[in-house]
Amino acid sequence: MTTVLRASGSADFLRIVPSLAGFTPSESVVLLPFHGSRTCGAMRLDLPDDAVELEEYADAAVGLVARVDGTDAVAVIVYTDTESESTRDGLVVPYAVAVDELLGRAVDTGLRIVDALCVTPSGWLSYLDDEPELSELLIEAPAVPGIGDVTGDQRAGTALPHADLAEKERVGRSLLELDRLLARGRRGAVSERENPQAIAALVLLEDIPAFFESVLEAPDDLPPFATAALLWCLGRPMFRDVALTQWATDLAGGVRTLDAQLAFSASRIGVPDDIGDVFVGRGPAPDPSRLRLALDVVRTAAARAPIASRPAPLTAAAWLSWALGRSSHAGHYLELVAEVDPDYGLATLLGAMINSAVLPEWAFRRGAASATAS
Repeated sequence: MTTVLRASGSADFLRIVPSLAGFTPSESVVLLPFHGSRTCGAMRLDLPDDAVELEEYADAAVGLVARVDGTDAVAVIVYTDTESESTRDGLVVPYAVAVDELLGRAVDTGLRIVDALCVTPSGWLSYLDDEPELSELLIEAPAVPGIGDVTGDQRAGTALPHADLAEKERVGRSLLELDRLLARGRRGAVSERENPQAIAALVLLEDIPAFFESVLEAPDDLPPFATAALLWCLGRPMFRDVALTQWATDLAGGVRTLDAQLAFSASRIGVPDDIGDVFVGRGPAPDPSRLRLALDVVRTAAARAPIASRPAPLTAAAWLSWALGRSSHAGHYLELVAEVDPDYGLATLLGAMINSAVLPEWAFRRGAASATAS
């Protein structure tokens, strides 16, 4: 269902931006692509620092907006803790030079400017006014079905779920026992006298796609051995890739990916392009609710995992966040990975993509958002 949010002016428009973005931005430039009088969703960039070339920054920002289907106009909003400066000639709005570069690049690209605003702790101002004045900010954002609390900033919700020491110890012991059983199983030496829960975990791994599907049913309630089995899978690139592809598609997609991975491992038969496309954000858009469930699963697994096993679920959380269009969240999880293993393979690749402002192609398709403004 699409929720229509109406704005009668700049103040009203600012009030609904957090509902469109899903959070209240801080130290950010927010770009809203318009088609006619309507926008859906929002793009957030970090504010440019002194080391950034403003022309390159503007080119990259406007390039992102222009990729959204049907975009013919843009609104630009700066959120900053820097206050406007009072001079003899009037108020100087923060980041005016950067915004002027952005607006000029947008116009050169053929985009109409809907609005250009700056939000500071004291209120808001317009970059389009010859003599800008500080106005009071109306902070209560309208509720949108399916979007929760939007008062936090772009990193709200990234903290891992709480896991007490006992939970972590149980998962750690389970992972050690599972590793031991798998090693013994390869030699055909697993007996019925083993821990029944460990045996049950081995059974889960007999059908990995079915296991990856089952964890979506109770993402916050996996028993220790099931969590250990998931960590074991995510720690192996072949099975991790199956998990991410399956969660972004469906069970059949997971089965296809596993078959393709096994064929590649056995005889270097190439993986079909459509499977590889999922990893770089091409193809049909995933079901966001399914991605969010998977994100809950891997975040919980990361919270309960031994430190050495955390990079795998955290990198999965980064990819799932990226697939949802949450690059800020993805970047946070990658920072946590780097604290444990700065050279972790997939994390390094994802980090390069995010630093280059690469987003999934499906993020640019109009109509995927749950809220629109007009």
